[in-house]
Amino acid sequence: MRHSPINRFRGTLLGAFLGEIATGDIQSQSSLDLGRMAVLGTESLITLGKLDLDDWIARQQQESLHLAATDDISIKIILATLPVALFCHENPIKLQKNLLNVLKIWEDDPVVRDGTLAVGYAISLALTEKLNSLTLIPQIISFLGQTPTSIPKKLLRVQNLLEQGAGLSRAQAEFAKEEKLSNTIAMAFYCFLSTLEDFRLAVLRATHNGNFKVQDATPFSSQATGAITGALSGAYNGIGSIPVNWQVLLLQRNSPTWGLSSFSQMLELTDALVAVWSGVYDIALNPRELVAQEGCEVALLSVYAAPRVIRSR
Repeated sequence: MRHSPINRFRGTLLGAFLGEIATGDIQSQSSLDLGRMAVLGTESLITLGKLDLDDWIARQQQESLHLAATDDISIKIILATLPVALFCHENPIKLQKNLLNVLKIWEDDPVVRDGTLAVGYAISLALTEKLNSLTLIPQIISFLGQTPTSIPKKLLRVQNLLEQGAGLSRAQAEFAKEEKLSNTIAMAFYCFLSTLEDFRLAVLRATHNGNFKVQDATPFSSQATGAITGALSGAYNGIGSIPVNWQVLLLQRNSPTWGLSSFSQMLELTDALVAVWSGVYDIALNPRELVAQEGCEVALLSVYAAPRVIRSR
């Protein structure tokens, strides 16, 4: 295995965060809301060990995260589903089912649905080490199935650009002239696949507008492209591919991250998600269930398992 699951889980969520703030607007409301939604979903999966829509809704209502139907919110929804993509990555059928289920929390939008499935499936292939840059887009289109949206067409345009060796300027001319969700997703896939082994370069390209004057452009468009690109590249290359100085900068600042108290807490949350996904039992969370009364003394129970009895969920 090229990278461990924990390496890729961390790479995905940290990649999305760093890709989002690469524009320099770390404290924007869009950034905080986007990340908070992903954190709440992660906390729900850790607590319950499964996807529970009622719990997701309750947590968002408690945080007063109300969503309106805009492209900005659509990107937030796609990134809010990243914890589900990670948690169900090893089973494509389960992955598709749970991603479609979690989307029921928000308004049904075919483009959001296809974008969520495209990003989630790419992350799934990366984590299972089945992602091939030459076949990824055809595989995603097959995973989406029959759909009325333009996302398959846009992804095929990305494939053509990659086969032609087209540069960033040409890709921007193709996809950055309009503020459309499908164009943002296509641009993110272009930046990821055109610099497959280089997280830093992929993110910098995704957040660089060059000399293009995008009509009605907003800062969030660069944040969104950077966040999706960062999640994809982080899943494929792992946390080790993220520049050390980028990580150190966040640790030194120790500033609130996506509604958490610090960047370190974000890593701890990711590690807890990996533990729950893998079936590791956290004694600290359920101490009473693993203790035995011996007179006046309390001793931890010893739990043993025969070799090779641990199976995939």
